[in-house]
Amino acid sequence: MARRVYSEEFRVEAVKQVTKNGYSITDTAERLGVHPDSLRSWVKRLESPEAIEKHKVIDEKQAEIKRLQKELKRVTEERDILKKAAVYFASHTD
Repeated sequence: MARRVYSEEFRVEAVKQVTKNGYSITDTAERLGVHPDSLRSWVKRLESPEAIEKHKVIDEKQAEIKRLQKELKRVTEERDILKKAAVYFASHTD
């Protein structure tokens, strides 16, 4: 039987179900179709102080990206409004 390879994102989400949502390792492993020992090792590895710090940095970066995307959208909308206003006023000057 071949070993299944799970993405890091899948592992992180599985660990969050155990640590943040309070689900048991065996129930979570059964629902996700992974071996409980695998999930247990993921929890142990991803809840180490080094891993927590790494994910904290990643979460901060993702929050900054979202903030910048919102700001870009707002600025783009403002620019489009100003373009339309410029066209309007240019056509109505006599």
